[in-house]
Amino acid sequence: MSPRPLGRKIAAASSGLVVALTLAACTTHPSPEVAVRSFLLSWQDGNHADAARFTNGDPAEVEAALADVHDQLDLASVRFNLGGITQDGDRAVAEFEASADLGIGDPVWTYTGSMPLTDGPEGWQIDWSPGVIHPELEDGERLAVSYESEDRGQILDREGEPLVSSDSVTAFGVLPAEMDDKEAGVTELAELLDEDPDPLLNRVRSAPPEQFQPLVLMRDSSVDRTLLEEAGKISGVQTEEVEINLSPRVAPFLLGDVAGTAEHRVSSRVAGAYQAGDTVGLSGLQNIFQHELAGTATTQVVTLGEDGRQTAVLESWDGVRSSGVQTTLDLELQNAAEGALENLPGNGYLVAVDTGSGDVLAAANASGQASDDGAFTGSYSPGGAFTLVSSLAALDSGAVAPGSPMPCGYQSDIGDRTFTNPSSGFLAGEPDLSRNLSFLCNVGFVDIASEVGGDQITESAAALGLGADWQLSLPANSGVVDINDDEGDVAAAMVGEHGVKVSPLAMALAAGAIADGTWNSPTLVPEEGPAPAGAGELNEAHLEVIREGMRDAVVNRFPEVGSGEEPVYGQAARAEQDDTALHWFVGYRGDVAFAVLAEVEPEMTMWQQYAVTAATSFLAGDAVEGQQQPLTDDQPLAEVMPESDAGPNE
Repeated sequence: MSPRPLGRKIAAASSGLVVALTLAACTTHPSPEVAVRSFLLSWQDGNHADAARFTNGDPAEVEAALADVHDQLDLASVRFNLGGITQDGDRAVAEFEASADLGIGDPVWTYTGSMPLTDGPEGWQIDWSPGVIHPELEDGERLAVSYESEDRGQILDREGEPLVSSDSVTAFGVLPAEMDDKEAGVTELAELLDEDPDPLLNRVRSAPPEQFQPLVLMRDSSVDRTLLEEAGKISGVQTEEVEINLSPRVAPFLLGDVAGTAEHRVSSRVAGAYQAGDTVGLSGLQNIFQHELAGTATTQVVTLGEDGRQTAVLESWDGVRSSGVQTTLDLELQNAAEGALENLPGNGYLVAVDTGSGDVLAAANASGQASDDGAFTGSYSPGGAFTLVSSLAALDSGAVAPGSPMPCGYQSDIGDRTFTNPSSGFLAGEPDLSRNLSFLCNVGFVDIASEVGGDQITESAAALGLGADWQLSLPANSGVVDINDDEGDVAAAMVGEHGVKVSPLAMALAAGAIADGTWNSPTLVPEEGPAPAGAGELNEAHLEVIREGMRDAVVNRFPEVGSGEEPVYGQAARAEQDDTALHWFVGYRGDVAFAVLAEVEPEMTMWQQYAVTAATSFLAGDAVEGQQQPLTDDQPLAEVMPESDAGPNE
């Protein structure tokens, strides 16, 4: 058995007994009831020396025995209720009910006890023996609390593959029976390991003295010979090697940190029943599903003989077995996503979802940090990637119809804003919406902004999930679309430059809706919650126009992304935010929709479209080291059109 969780020390209130008589002036105990009430009330209040006066035992021994019970059980409090008393001449037997609070996170142990009394020269006194504490406690025995915890469960991908590695950990602990001075020894160990000694002492005091008590866990990489030698000099200190499901193999921000290692200082950071030596999820899914992954301990109140061996189990509370948590992640796609971001010059994110369900298949950051959840919670300007949304708004509003002309000039002045195309070119002939989308013609989109209107942009964005109320295990940002009535701002919103902020997750879901025809709320752990109200099917004819434009964008501008057999649909764009260049690629292939965001220094945009590079790597299934793609979306629009279509837009 392993030790019990952290208890708590609080002052016991005296509300459990009502003393009807004034006892302070009494030198004898005129009745069994007075003696028993006085004894229990003093014990309840922690006044053990006073309680001993109502027994015929050696006062020092009785006081020590009652005090030991408090430490042996690590009691938060104890309450008593007096039961019946039977009397036969100068002898009596009194029953009582005890409620012993074993501390935070532990149960309350309730049992019925009894005590014999004898009337003598000092009046009625309790005949002292260990059985007064508990009927089954014999001479030479003591109480203890045994705590047996569950092995930490796994987090699994959609196919049952483990996502957390089993790490070798060194457990620093003590064998209480071999300690010369428990308080001094535990304090010395805590100082050596930079831990708070108080919760460690609470654990050791109530533990079976012959059982090893693991107190602090440290990764083997953090343990050197010097540390082991210093710990070994402390009496009773021992170390053991244990295996714990501790480190995320992938997606650290999703899976989260597990405490129990010295670098997390869990004994001082985690409240409740957990302390150093236990494993506690501090973030991500490890935190959200702590109860399922850690289970709950089996707690037992036991008696121990003089040799420290268990002699009886007085009470037992079965814990809940730990279990695994299955996610919607696809380990193969997750590895591909993380590999695709390895060569970014700055931070970046990639999120992939199932087009038909909204299941999150992969979510990665380039930083590799567990605290970097920008893939879900980030708030970024989408720039031209938002034309996927504004195309739907243009069609839904009737501002343009499938196949109808939608001119694309060099430049347009709307309100106090001047808009140009990213390439500074134009589209000759009679381009339609699909062609404007494929060549990212900002001017074409802003020119129809007044006919579309801010309300329609907002409505179409909501139909693609932007701003929806998601039911997801972890925090997520569904995006914000907040457009005022200024004509220049409405035009800017059409190309994602005003009133629009999104997360990579939100854009991946929008791409999934375009592919599937229905927006699906995201899921990371199955059965997380119902889909938000209002999610429904989209206009298939309008979506087909957008799909055509996305496919042409890949074929004409980024053929390297679609080099495989299965067609790829997407849109690439750049935006500026907080002196940072944001490179986007949003698209889908088959039943996988994805969004890539790369954050780079503005001056680096001359050399590479980093989101396109990462998307290419992701779809290929591995990182493409050193690959650089030309900025084909910046080629003049007239130059990338067939010769018969090229020429100035008169």
